[in-house]
This record gives sequence, C-alpha cells and structure tokens, in this order.
Amino acid sequence: MSSHLLSRPLLLRHLPSLSFPLSNNRFRPRRLSSSAAVRPPATPEPVVSVAVSADDRYGKKQIISVTPQIYEYILSNVREPPILRELREETSSLRGSQMQVSPDQAQLLAMLVQILGARRCIEVGVYTGYSSLAVALVLPDSGILVACERDARCLEIAKKYYERAGVSHKVDVKHCLAVDALNSLIQKGEAGSYDYAFIDAEKRMYHEYFELLLKLVRIGGVIVVDNVLWHGNVSDPLVSDPRTVSIRNFNKKLFEDKRINISMAIPLFSLLIALAMKYDKKSGDTMSTFPQPSGFAENGSALI
Repeated sequence: MSSHLLSRPLLLRHLPSLSFPLSNNRFRPRRLSSSAAVRPPATPEPVVSVAVSADDRYGKKQIISVTPQIYEYILSNVREPPILRELREETSSLRGSQMQVSPDQAQLLAMLVQILGARRCIEVGVYTGYSSLAVALVLPDSGILVACERDARCLEIAKKYYERAGVSHKVDVKHCLAVDALNSLIQKGEAGSYDYAFIDAEKRMYHEYFELLLKLVRIGGVIVVDNVLWHGNVSDPLVSDPRTVSIRNFNKKLFEDKRINISMAIPLFSLLIALAMKYDKKSGDTMSTFPQPSGFAENGSALI
C-alpha cells in the first residue's frame, strides 16, 4: 500500500541501514559506507515501509506496505484449487489480464460467501470467470450465481471452466449489459432475494450498479465493490480523470448512505474492497432474514 492510499495524510517511513553519530548536540543521519567495519548479514534485510496517519489521534498505528516480497508470501499461503490455477494461468496471457482478481482476493470473496451462508449471488463483471468460479465452488448445489458479462470471448473461457469444475448448474450466465440484466431480475420479482453481490465492472457505472443491487440484495446481504481506491488516485486531489472522479464520488455516497453499514478496511495490494451490508432503516435490523451459515453443506467445497 503506498502512502497515499488512506483518506488522511500519511507519513511514509523507510527503515534502511543508518548510523547516527552525535555532532554539535544533533543527530545527523549518515548511511554506512562500504568501508565501515560492520559485517553485512548473510541475508540482507528487505527495506520495509510503514504508513502512519499524520493525525496523532489515530494512535500512530502503523500499516505495513505490501512489498513484492510480502505479497509473494501472501500468495504462498493461498489455498488455490488446481482448476482456479489453470484458469489464472490461461488468463495471464490475455490482453487485460490485470483485470482478473488475485488469488488472495478470490479466497476472501469465497470466505465471505461461506460466512454469509449465501445461496443466491450476483457478479457484475465476470471477465474470464476467476472470482465467479471461486464463489461457485463454495456455493451449495442448490445455490445460484448470476454472472453478468458483455464480452463474449471472455465468457467462453469462463463457461469452459465452469463446465470443467462441475459448477455450470450453479451459474446463470447473462451475456448483456449488467444494467439490463439487473433490471430484468427486478422485473421478475427477485428483489430482496439475493445474499451477496460483487461489482468489478465499468467504474463510471458503479453508482447505478449499486442502486440496482441494493434492491436485489436482502436485508443482511452484502455488496462487495472492487477498486474503490483506484490505485490510490482517489486520495490525490490533483487526479481528476473521469474514472477517478466517478469512484471518488461513489465512495462519498457510500459513506453518507444511511441504508447500509460499510467497511473500507480491507487493503489488497493496490486495491481496496468496500463492503456494504443492507439493513432495515426503520428497525436497524440486519439479521431478520439472515440464514444460518451453510458452510460446506450440499457439497460446497472450501477455499479457506
């Protein structure tokens, strides 16, 4: 995470090898020269960066930046099923492969679905199907995932892997604009019947997607929104391209929306996921229709 990824000013601290000789009652940092009589360690320690809020009222809490070494460690602790690995590797050679969610992110999404005990899910923006396949794998056999994607070539790859993984019966593919698909579900009387939704599509459409999904998700359901930091650009007032401005405005609306409970405390490399839980505005209830977690019921397989 870079120093500008949080909403408040940050201090970025690096920890290189420094000596601090005392001179004229002042500490003057000086890098150790190559001729210094200090034996270097057998394995050089990596430079670590931590971000600290400039506001002392946050208690000087340090947030570790994700370096390549740390990220490799995170990835080495992901339980990625072989079928997901194969899809990831095939996608890596395609144009736009950076749009695919990472294995650690997909594992988190699958865990959220299991914690919710979700049976009815929606994904807006499928690409080649990595995140939707991760979710479908943990859904019970009676579960359903509505997968909305407008790119036919990407959908063909996704459907191939749904079939290979044996989850095609759980995935309702919608090859059309997501807005049309979501409106169709509402018109069919499916409002308030979904447990979980994930948005990872056109950034300037986030607000419209969210409003439609809020109608479709039940009280106690969760809407997950990807890319809400947009590589940190949202916190930089000098960045004003249409996508950044759109996401910045969307984040502000989420914060002010009294229909939901929100969390933006899940950093994932240069991204951040926002979680929005729908609740009953009159009673403040998020649990009235909350099911018992199904976990691994009905052959739902685990990624956690």
